[in-house]
Amino acid sequence: MKLYYHPQSGHSHRVRLFLSLLGVEYELVEVDLGKGAHKSPDFLRLNRFGQVPVLVDGDVTVADSSAILVYLARKLGKTDWLPNSPLGEARIQRWLSVAAGEVAYGLAAARQITVFGATRQAEEVIGRAHGILKLIDAQLAGHEFIVQSSPTIADIALYSYIARAPEGNVDLSGYANVNAWLCRIEALPGFVEFRKTAVGLAAQ
Repeated sequence: MKLYYHPQSGHSHRVRLFLSLLGVEYELVEVDLGKGAHKSPDFLRLNRFGQVPVLVDGDVTVADSSAILVYLARKLGKTDWLPNSPLGEARIQRWLSVAAGEVAYGLAAARQITVFGATRQAEEVIGRAHGILKLIDAQLAGHEFIVQSSPTIADIALYSYIARAPEGNVDLSGYANVNAWLCRIEALPGFVEFRKTAVGLAAQ
């Protein structure tokens, strides 16, 4: 397998983390976003949206982090990470949607301002970030992981941008359940860290 990624992309880190937790051997190919490599003709042949990550598995190419997590879990038969039952899968999909929605437009967007210089309304996106953190913190009350007693791809999809929320000036100190959950993810065998950047609250 070959993973096209960027080290500061939380979407890329989701896939790196899952591959590492599963103990899958793969090749990393860094895509230089700063130089526009994701818009080059060669890369656009892999993903016409011009986004990382992209997984190439033999003749199969899968783009989008959530799609890749589903692909890997299904291909490798990891029903502990992605249940086969309709209800189990629906519960996972709910949180994959949160990762692609509220997390992306709150936590990830806030971090894009400080890490990538994105032009956004900081107060607005930080407010969104705290809104979803409150819901996730409530979901984790009395639970070790987001859906069940063991981790699933829902936890992987949510982890990266929550872990680096302080880089986007989003304070995690008021979310005890979230912080305990982050520690549980980081204690999993095979965990790989999302590269830290000294910006926002993380610079203090």
